[in-house]
Amino acid sequence: MSRSHESPTPHRSRAGLRRRLARVVAPVAIAALGVTMASAPAAADEVETAAYSHYVAIGDSFTAGPMVSAQMPLLGCMQSSVNYPKRLAEELGVEEITDVSCSGAVMSHLYEKQFDDTEPQLDALRPETDLVTVGIAGNDFGFSEMLVECAKQSLGNPVGSPCSDHYGTELDDRIEGMRGEVSQVYADIAERSPNATVLAIGYLQIMPESGGCWPSTPIARGDVPFLDEAQTALNRMIAEESEAHGAVFVDTFERGHDVCQGSDTRWVEGLIPEDGAPVHPNNMGMQATTDFVRDALGVPSP
Repeated sequence: MSRSHESPTPHRSRAGLRRRLARVVAPVAIAALGVTMASAPAAADEVETAAYSHYVAIGDSFTAGPMVSAQMPLLGCMQSSVNYPKRLAEELGVEEITDVSCSGAVMSHLYEKQFDDTEPQLDALRPETDLVTVGIAGNDFGFSEMLVECAKQSLGNPVGSPCSDHYGTELDDRIEGMRGEVSQVYADIAERSPNATVLAIGYLQIMPESGGCWPSTPIARGDVPFLDEAQTALNRMIAEESEAHGAVFVDTFERGHDVCQGSDTRWVEGLIPEDGAPVHPNNMGMQATTDFVRDALGVPSP
């Protein structure tokens, strides 16, 4: 899978991350270079013992994967059995995974119960947790409400920019207003699991840069770049605030896989989904996210 893409966030050095991951990368690199018959079994043993011991996946529906392969409860968190945390855990050979991602989650649900039978997501963290992925803030930003409003606005002006006119600078203000809360999330994760490698997972591209695909995804032509820029700004803010607390931002925003693409190309479903919930990652989107995270960890494909 190609990883050449336009990035909405500045790529910072991952040297620190790679140093922390030496226990994973070094044995794999030795095996890949081809060692002697005598040392090969030892290298294989190192790879097995190098796996993470406790992985916690925190997030909203872009992590949970509602309706992906229809392998989840129909109520509650609607967590798919093939979402990216579970794929990643299997590929990395993680000893224990605690996936607390939940559809509809907002940042307050990291600190309080979302449902009667769910605990606050951050309660899953332990001092010995050594891997954490976080995908949160999209619902706080209001992705769903925004898309519904823009769809309504488009009906009377499908080639103009009625949604941009409706919101003005509000979306930028929302993003700036969320900075403190996002920053606190990553500070609290670092405090609860101080030795963990923490990765902030960006949101997959939803709308294309321009044009769109009205009426199948009813966003007015002039509002397509407006929404694309808003998502880019959200990802950028998450990157800045998470990295300030030692996390590594995983840029999943690879263009060409948005809702307007064909079923063999798109990573996010449109309003009439074939595999997954409307305007959410599909099976390919979950695998792509898994690949992005694995690449960020410096672990070769299985």
